[in-house]
Parts: sequence; structure tokens; C-alpha cells
Amino acid sequence: MKKLLNTLYITRQESYLHKERETIVIKQGKEKLGQFPAISISNILCFGQVSVSPFLMGFCGEQGIGLAFYSEYGKFLARVQGKQSGNVLLRRAQYRWADDEEKSVSIARLMVAAKITNARSVLMREVRNHGENPALSDAVSRLAVSLRRVEHAQSVSETMGMEGDAASTYFGVFNELLRGSGFTFGGRVRRPPADPVNALLSYVYTLITHECSSALQGVGLDPYVGFLHQDRPGRVSLALDLLEEFRSPWADRFVLTLINRKQIKVNDFITEASGAVRLKDDARKTLLTAWQERKQVEIMHPYLEEKIAIGLLPHCQSMLLARHIRGDTAYYPPYLVK
Repeated sequence: MKKLLNTLYITRQESYLHKERETIVIKQGKEKLGQFPAISISNILCFGQVSVSPFLMGFCGEQGIGLAFYSEYGKFLARVQGKQSGNVLLRRAQYRWADDEEKSVSIARLMVAAKITNARSVLMREVRNHGENPALSDAVSRLAVSLRRVEHAQSVSETMGMEGDAASTYFGVFNELLRGSGFTFGGRVRRPPADPVNALLSYVYTLITHECSSALQGVGLDPYVGFLHQDRPGRVSLALDLLEEFRSPWADRFVLTLINRKQIKVNDFITEASGAVRLKDDARKTLLTAWQERKQVEIMHPYLEEKIAIGLLPHCQSMLLARHIRGDTAYYPPYLVK
């Protein structure tokens, strides 16, 4: 099994990264903030005003280290990509599948079914742990209906419509999961996030999307060509497909833990002139520290029946998807929590 390497999150504004022999050095002005062996790094994510030397960019491309740039509050800007790994025959098969409605919907149905199943699991877990809640129980029942409908979807657009209905049901009761924290959630707002809960969700979804994109590239798939999300210039559609399986059990539960344990508080956010809400610097460091710790937690993969770190889930699912597209397996087993 692949070893979980570290991800560097660069959030200090006006930082500068460069290569020194086989290490990555982080500076701010003349002050050295850190130095890390490149062999231990899988990804570098730069937020805000962060500069990277051309030599380090080239080195990351050669070594397969993911290097991506985001705005200060997490909007994707650009990524540096080296040589494509994997067999070109796999990518050609992927493109043919993406152009085939029947094959696309066969995978899209599974990914959306996994998303709905995992969302139900999060709600049912809340009921088990904190007692009966009529709103949550009703949402669980409606998600069960959505799950049965998805099984019979005949097109990708129909599947996407069902996914949207299920997401509306799930987020309609998400506020019930916030316990005595001072946070409120009135619904999912993406661009820009208009409240602290949406800001947290968007930020964590961004982190996982990058992990998915890097994992797909690592097994030789093209992260820009998806089966559920349609092609759009600059959008990592297949990474967004994979993200659907992880939203509720990984991202949402992580956000709920930060809020309900009061690791992140309402006053840890600022509102920009544009109306966008984002984390303050210290709170973002708290989140990223907790995120790295969460990635190290081991779980039993339900299909592989092997203990893995949560941070390796994108790699495992990318590997399973590549096997299916190559024809090594009869179906793609999406990630389901028990």
C-alpha cells in the first residue's frame, strides 16, 4: 500500500519557497520559517501571496510533488504539473468512457449512491448519539427514497438532478448537527461562502479536491475528464466526481467536529468587502493542524479490507477506478462508511 506523505500548507503571506539541494525551504524575507526533505512531501498548497522559485517548480514537476496555488480563502487559481504518469492506454479508455453515456452513467450512479448513503449515515449517527430528532428522521427517510431513485437513473443529467435533490434534503437539516456552538447554517452557499459554516465546508472541500486530483494523476487518470461532472475548462471534473464520496463522512464530519468541540469559534472569521467570509490566519492554522492529524487516523477500507490512513482514501479510490476502466474489475466499488 502507498505510504501517506506530508502536505505542506503555506498560509503565511509573502512567504517564498525555494529548493536547497534535496530540501524545500520556506522563507519570509530573510527569516527561514522551515526546511523539509522533499522525499517526505507529496503536495504543496500555497494560499494567498506566496512565491515559489522556478527551480522548485521544475523540481516538483519532475518528482511528482503536487504544487497548487489558491486565493487566501481557498479559491483554486493554478497548479504546476509535470510529466503525466501512467499508461496512455488507460487515459484513452477514460476518454472513450467519458464520451459514452451508458458507461458514464454506470459510474456516476455509483458515486451519487455512495454520496447519499454516506449522508444518511452521518444523519443516522447523530440520531443514535443524541436521540430522536423528527427533522433528521424525516431527512433520512427522504434520502432513502433518493437512493432508490438513483439506482434507476438513465442519464448523467438525471443522476445530477437526483444528486441535487438529495443534497438539498441533507443540507436542509445540517443546522441540526450544530450543537450549542453559536454557529447557524441556513443552506449551502458556495461562491462566495456567505457565513462561517459555508466557509469551512468550502475550504475543506477544496483540500480534498486537491488530494483527489493528485491521486488520480498518480494512477494515470486525467483529473479533468469526469463522468458525473461535465467537462469545463480548468475544472478537475473527475476529482469532483471522487469528492462526492468523501463529502459527508470525511469533510462534513471534520467540520462538525471543529465546530462542536469549539476548536473553531464564530469570532475566528472575517467578512471581506465582497461579502465573502473567510477564516482568520490563526484559526486556519488550527484547522490545518487538525486536518493533518485527521489524515493520519487509520480506518478499515470496506472493499480492500485493509487498514489505511484516511489521507490515502483518494489514492485507494483512484486505484479502484483505474482498475475498473482498464477492465480488471467488473464494477467500481465506491467508498461507503459503515
